[in-house]
Amino acid sequence: MSGASNKITDDELNALILRLGTLLPQLNHGRHGRVASSSTTKILKETCSYIRRLQKEVDDLSERLSQCLDSMDITSSDAEFLTNLLQQ
Repeated sequence: MSGASNKITDDELNALILRLGTLLPQLNHGRHGRVASSSTTKILKETCSYIRRLQKEVDDLSERLSQCLDSMDITSSDAEFLTNLLQQ
């Protein structure tokens, strides 16, 4: 394959960014689930913000789970099983 066939066009990039915007719950979505005239910059900033919020939520849930496991009377093999299960 040539290098030129791997390049993405501006139109393709814009389409991908608009598609990404439809996945963000905090953007105002108009009729038919389309992003209401959001700029590329706004979509990318919102995406980064959303990912940071999701990571914080994962960290918080992990901490809560760890506290719950610490307060339970479980064997080390049970703890290892739960850890492996959650890492999948």
